[in-house]
Amino acid sequence: MIQVINRAIDIVEYIAQDPDKPKALGDIADAVGLNHGTCANILKTLVSRDFIEQIGAKKGYILGAKAYALTGNDNYRKDIVEAATDEMDRLTTLLNENTLLAALKGNQRIVLLRTFSEHDLQVRTPDQKDAYNTASGRLLLAFHTDAELVKYTARYGLPTADIWTEAASPGQFQQAIDLIRREELAIQTTTGRQVVGLAVPVRKADRVVASLSIYMPEYRYMVTDKARVVQELRNTANRISARLA
Repeated sequence: MIQVINRAIDIVEYIAQDPDKPKALGDIADAVGLNHGTCANILKTLVSRDFIEQIGAKKGYILGAKAYALTGNDNYRKDIVEAATDEMDRLTTLLNENTLLAALKGNQRIVLLRTFSEHDLQVRTPDQKDAYNTASGRLLLAFHTDAELVKYTARYGLPTADIWTEAASPGQFQQAIDLIRREELAIQTTTGRQVVGLAVPVRKADRVVASLSIYMPEYRYMVTDKARVVQELRNTANRISARLA
């Protein structure tokens, strides 16, 4: 048991040397002196506990949120947050609506950064929420590969009709995903709360690494210039992506 703990710590320390640069399984195993099978098993446990994050199938590993939380370090996804901060402030000033930068962890949408409007009536959203039940989460899921989505739905199931009415069956789910991919836009109206959220992708190189969203009470959305909101949201996401390139 002690040996396994030491090996896990060795892996975390190796990845922490350059926490935002994905490390391949083979490189990690060689660096800490483990065979690939043993290293893969330890990594699987560390990923399940959020100390390590797997970027994608065969795309490498970075430090996870729990590794940062242990020390009170707020540098999780620091590169994305730094690229987005000024742009999100600008967007909020321009439209006077709340904006949110988010990523996906398991089946949860997690907030990386948020800005607030000056309206008296503020829409609040949790730091962590079921991905199916947010515009950001739906957008991020849509940019998984088909193979990744098969694994995702096998593990977490399809959304229930009360959460995502248009995607409650396998056929509907695929249609909803295809629409988001084509439009590069997810729109959600939260049933019962009268809140509308819109989300677009943020890319680093050719990979979607986060979502940028804007959300507001439904009554304000109904009277706003919707085309302008979407265009400004896209423009901001594109500028953030350019900073990450």
